[in-house]
Amino acid sequence: MEIYEELLAAVDGRHGVEAADRLCEACVVLLDVDAAAISLVFDGVNSATLGSSGRSARIYDELQFTLGEGPCLESVARRSPVLVCDLADPEESRWPAYGPAMLAHEIRGVYALPVLVAGEYIGALDLFRMRPGQLLQNDLTGATVAAELAAVPVLDLLDDDIQAGMADPGSNAWAELNNLSRAEVSQATGMLVAQLGVEPAEALVRLRAHAYATGRSATDVARDILDRRLRLEAD
Repeated sequence: MEIYEELLAAVDGRHGVEAADRLCEACVVLLDVDAAAISLVFDGVNSATLGSSGRSARIYDELQFTLGEGPCLESVARRSPVLVCDLADPEESRWPAYGPAMLAHEIRGVYALPVLVAGEYIGALDLFRMRPGQLLQNDLTGATVAAELAAVPVLDLLDDDIQAGMADPGSNAWAELNNLSRAEVSQATGMLVAQLGVEPAEALVRLRAHAYATGRSATDVARDILDRRLRLEAD
């Protein structure tokens, strides 16, 4: 009950991204984890980081987009928690790219709980820990509560946009969510389609592959492509 009240206090009086960030920060303080992020997932793709406990958490979340695999995607696809106690376990091989990438960041435990909004699974609360091991029952209960509360900032954004749409029919009903999404990656993918003469799916794979090979985020690589500081060569 005490954890619930403290998590609720983190989002009380706050809205949108600020509420999401405060909730993630509270998870780090109250639960036995080192970082937390709230991922948004649309059409099976990690498309935005709604909130995070800090820069490192955003990096861990973005890696799921860059590599196309990870706990948030699996949690939403399965519509259930994904709790991995030790990525270094030889028998733990579900994410052949994401697992080693997280180990390079000294993260051993990852725990994702799906976020449900209006009957739809729209993302996940991701928790990261440097020390391996299961979450204690109290921490798991707190994480479940936090995943439920993560729906609040999403609803805030939707409510704001719906109200804006009613006041101005020409407004973008998903304005802030679109701003959060990895729009640069979509734009850069379009440029690669034209430059390389490939299909969008292959263009995205090449962008992600370059990001992985150079140890950068897909968003950073996309910005360089858009600013014409980087040009990927055709085969």
